[in-house]
Amino acid sequence: MNGTVHGLAEQRLRQISQRYTSGRREIVELLARAGNPVSIEDIAERAPRLPRSSAYRHLVDLQQAGVVRRVAANDDHSRFELAEDITEHHHHLLCTSCGGVIDVTPTPAFEKAMARYLDDMTNSNGFVSSDHRLDVIGTCATCRDGRMEPGAITEAAGSRRPRRD
Repeated sequence: MNGTVHGLAEQRLRQISQRYTSGRREIVELLARAGNPVSIEDIAERAPRLPRSSAYRHLVDLQQAGVVRRVAANDDHSRFELAEDITEHHHHLLCTSCGGVIDVTPTPAFEKAMARYLDDMTNSNGFVSSDHRLDVIGTCATCRDGRMEPGAITEAAGSRRPRRD
């Protein structure tokens, strides 16, 4: 991972009078490597030396600094990822069966059409938007094909437990 992400994280934490500690650095590194939103359980599994209570505190501070954002999935667990202005603009597919979250990057044509629609919608309501997020809720291919037990998302994000017949 390039040092730019760490530099941005450090700068943003300083703006809220926080330090870029080794624990926060470890979480940023983990999120950058993950490539998809991760839960606190995923963090605990992938960074076992980092106490869970510290991970929670670090995530709160990193969110407040605008380094991390929370993704509300359709299971009991929030997931976390690096902020879009650090990575890239994308949307999520949320599986209601297994709780999985899939990152998708739309085409420029889709984003242009979405921006036009959102401008019309916000302008007609006197609202000024600064950004948008699109979460599509449904069933992933694995669950739809019956290869997954409901709620079978494991501790590692995206790692799934096959259905036992």
